[in-house]
Amino acid sequence: MAGCTATKKNDSKEPAIATLGSEPISTSEFQYVYEKNNAGNEDAYTRESVTDYLKLYTNFKLKVKEAESRGLDTTMAFKRELEGYKEQLAQPYLSEKSVTDQLVKQAYDRLGQEVNASHILLTLQPEAAPEDTLAAYNKAMEIRQRALSGEDFGKLAQTYSQDPSAADNKGNLGYFTSMQMVYPFEDAAYKTPAGQVSMPVRTRFGYHLIKVHDKRQARGEVKVAHIMVRATPGMPKADSLAAKQRIDAIYKRLQRNENWDKLAAEFSEDANSAQNGGELPWFGTGRMIPNFEDAAFALNKEGEVAKPLLTPYGWHIIKLIDKRGLPPFEDMEQNLRNKIAKDSRSELNRTAFLKRVKAENNFTEVAAAKTAAFGKANAELLQGKWNYDTNDKTLSQTLFTIQGKPYTVADFYAFAKEQQRPRATGTPEYAMQTLYDAFVDKSLVDYEKANLENKYTDYRMLVKEYHDGILLFQLMDEKVWSKAVEDSVGLKAYFEQNKEKYKWGPRAQATVISAANKDLLNKAQQQLSVRRYPVKSANLPDVLFEQNKAELTKDATLKLNEFAEILKNNPTLSLDVNGHADAREAAAKDNIANLRTQRIVKYLTDEGVPASQLKTNALGKTKQAGPDNTETGRRRNRRASFTLYSSDVSALADNLNASNPLDVQITEKKFQKGENKVLDSVKWEKGTYTLQQNGREYLIIIDEVLEPAYKELNETRGLVISDYQNYLEQQWVNQLREKYPVNVNQAELDKLVKK
Repeated sequence: MAGCTATKKNDSKEPAIATLGSEPISTSEFQYVYEKNNAGNEDAYTRESVTDYLKLYTNFKLKVKEAESRGLDTTMAFKRELEGYKEQLAQPYLSEKSVTDQLVKQAYDRLGQEVNASHILLTLQPEAAPEDTLAAYNKAMEIRQRALSGEDFGKLAQTYSQDPSAADNKGNLGYFTSMQMVYPFEDAAYKTPAGQVSMPVRTRFGYHLIKVHDKRQARGEVKVAHIMVRATPGMPKADSLAAKQRIDAIYKRLQRNENWDKLAAEFSEDANSAQNGGELPWFGTGRMIPNFEDAAFALNKEGEVAKPLLTPYGWHIIKLIDKRGLPPFEDMEQNLRNKIAKDSRSELNRTAFLKRVKAENNFTEVAAAKTAAFGKANAELLQGKWNYDTNDKTLSQTLFTIQGKPYTVADFYAFAKEQQRPRATGTPEYAMQTLYDAFVDKSLVDYEKANLENKYTDYRMLVKEYHDGILLFQLMDEKVWSKAVEDSVGLKAYFEQNKEKYKWGPRAQATVISAANKDLLNKAQQQLSVRRYPVKSANLPDVLFEQNKAELTKDATLKLNEFAEILKNNPTLSLDVNGHADAREAAAKDNIANLRTQRIVKYLTDEGVPASQLKTNALGKTKQAGPDNTETGRRRNRRASFTLYSSDVSALADNLNASNPLDVQITEKKFQKGENKVLDSVKWEKGTYTLQQNGREYLIIIDEVLEPAYKELNETRGLVISDYQNYLEQQWVNQLREKYPVNVNQAELDKLVKK
């Protein structure tokens, strides 16, 4: 009971470890949070640890209190968000953990075994009337007796089973394992000995009779790749023959050790896997067509390829990638829990949960009221059109109570009216009973959810954490996070007042070149001074022109717009514009190739590209029109081509690393002491240095040694914003402590320290 009062405010009689204004923080609340965040720490419950954490916690609670005083906890957005979290947090408390644990262990144990079985299905709606259910059960028992008397189960399945596939497969399901069938079916199959026929088993599909043929140890999982050629049953004979010839031809090429991935990409008609070497996800028994599975599991060596295999989808060539057994329980446990939560097994958990909740909360029915309420059922209920008289005096009668709380006939009727739906079978009385059962279950679950905070300390404290956390996030964003980013004037003022915190230590403007050998180092050094390196990764398309013309086409301007954006966004780049002409173009007053380059440069500069980033080359006329001397070939010579250059040394490194990406590394920047070990190993004076280290050749060029200096705001903006946020938060906390004075109960704190 003491724990239940942890979240109360002024009316709490529990000792408080601190008060914020007039609001107490109970010792139990603080101790719960402290232990959750400090359990296992070596300094837990020392005076320093408890005192420091209490200061942090009171700061946190001050912010929450301010948010509440502003009404942020009364908004619809806040309530919606909190209710969503509460719904998620409640789920573990609305189930029977012991039942789930048993089901998880059972599922894992069964995964080690596979069952081969056939079945006969007599379909039945989940909400069928009792008389229909009994008729189906008796029919199943009759068929079972015939099977036990020696009649062939497969023929009985063909005759009586309402599973559409039974006509072809005689009810045979092949091998399957746990989690592949609905739980009641799986449970019966695993419990029935090989060679025996089960009693009728009820699932949501109806009644099943199961004959178990065999049980074997699970084969685990296999990973394969396949090449598929489509061939479907009933296709023309000529097409079927062509598919067989095609798969045989592919198989012969594989036998000649041709590359599997290339053949899969070129010939496989499984579009989902062809470009990935035909690779399929891991699978176990019951996941694929049986003969495909058997062929896959029959492969033993990695890379082994099976002969072409025909399935209803077509011809397959299968290659083994890997095999594995059942993973350890610890590796599968969480995945099994997630599956069971969505599986038909969850009904067992729900049934056990409702049974416990009924007992714990003294669920009591009033039989007379229930009988009277059911008497109002009529044929309209089967049509989904049932209604009731709102003036009926019996509406106030109690149907049942949960922990003394009454649930009336009116409550039930309102639920029934909303939840009713048309039913093809059954009686009105049975439909009313089904709705009543659903109403009872919902009422029990709702009652339990409403009382979780009183019943479970962990849940109550979790909800409180989410409640406070949502409020804190809203106010922190307003007061600290966004403000620090958006308040540019305040940020700059803070930076100017605290410039001593943001200083550069000793720095060197230097270039460090690391090369795999001396030849590469010499090449790098020779080209370093050029400061204009071709960007080989750039593949800029040509701009084409009409004969004897320099006007830019629409297609040309689209390309040039892209070039302009590239150049404007990176001042280290420059562009060579190379003009070309066809030998047949007439001579003009101005060279046509030159005119074209000028037109392009003007367009780019008009788009905002600095002229310093552009260079022109009029390469003149080209005698060779093209390999076929066609108009298309000649037009390719009426063009402008482009070469992109960069002054960044990274482009030089890329060019030198054409054969090996690790041949040369070049870094050019302002280095701080301690940032680069190689640079730190030479004397920090202007000059050039060479050395060997760790099998690499190094060239170090120090252009300037810089004395310690203040940083500019743009050089350390991220750190300044972080510090400014801390400053704003501390200022805000100080204001809150003035508004809501914090008083610590030293006696209660001492008790925790002694603990």
